[in-house]
Amino acid sequence: MLRKDFYFDLPEELIAQTPIERRDFSRLMVLDKKTGEIEHRHFYDIVDYLEPGDCLVLNNSRVLPARLFGTRVPTGGAVEVVLLNDKGDGVWECLTRPGKKTKTGTELSFGEGELTATVIDQVEGGNRLLKFHYEGIFLEVLERLGKMPLPPYIHEELQDSERYQTVYSKVIGSAAAPTAGLHFTNELLEKIKDKGVNIVYITLHVGLGTFRPVKADNIEDHEMHAEYCVISPEGADIINRTKASGKRVIAVGTTSCRTLESRAEDSGHLEPYAGWTNAFIYPGYKFKCIDCLITNFHLPESTLIMLVSALAGRENILNAYNVAIENKYRFFSFGDAMFIK
Repeated sequence: MLRKDFYFDLPEELIAQTPIERRDFSRLMVLDKKTGEIEHRHFYDIVDYLEPGDCLVLNNSRVLPARLFGTRVPTGGAVEVVLLNDKGDGVWECLTRPGKKTKTGTELSFGEGELTATVIDQVEGGNRLLKFHYEGIFLEVLERLGKMPLPPYIHEELQDSERYQTVYSKVIGSAAAPTAGLHFTNELLEKIKDKGVNIVYITLHVGLGTFRPVKADNIEDHEMHAEYCVISPEGADIINRTKASGKRVIAVGTTSCRTLESRAEDSGHLEPYAGWTNAFIYPGYKFKCIDCLITNFHLPESTLIMLVSALAGRENILNAYNVAIENKYRFFSFGDAMFIK
């Protein structure tokens, strides 16, 4: 299957630059994956599509304020650093700009010296390993000095950094938000629980590789980035009981979907897990665990549109996206939502 099979023409003005005032007032397209039938609702209507005994699976990863602006020592030249992977002992794999001026041995300073770092190595792909120096707790220092690493297609400044976090975010470690969850409010989650729907939290720390474009013409040649994920014993048990009772497992976001599908047996049975996944799901894949998916509208030719096409069918998805464009739905991270039932 070719990358160009997942292309669609998206007007730039439909790329949402800021979140809407109320999270659950975003629009919701409901797509029947069997018939291709489409309904237009609002996200707060999602309760109407959930049934007692269903299981809603949410990714509780919290975005690290991983973008640091500082200076090179002693020149004072500007530097930007994005933290990618924690290697332990204060060492992080980072994206640095300008790369040519952050060679091994370069000293960096942030927050007038409250946080400093030394470039200790260059790794494959051009990223740098930085050793950070600080007093106190690193994450607290980062909360003070760091900014949200917003996706490259968002050009507006975010006024409230919590709007790029889900209301249930808990486990810090993502370089980007699991954006399908941004539509939920605490009140909406309570309504869902009151209806008898089980809620399970899993963790997948989203990497910046999620924005890496598919460059291979044949999508099977694309190498998926790996991300760290956790499924607790309690969560696995609830999901297994949901499957056994004939009820639905509904993943919130492609991150939750990939986590579950990468660990499920062919029977759908799920074991607890803590480790890495590089699952790449595209048409032809047979889903083992999830039945439905809540997701946003994704980039053309991205691994994410390939995943939703695997679940609902490529023609159904491309038709739904054309309908979304005609009806001026908002796209990408701060955009509207789709429920594939």
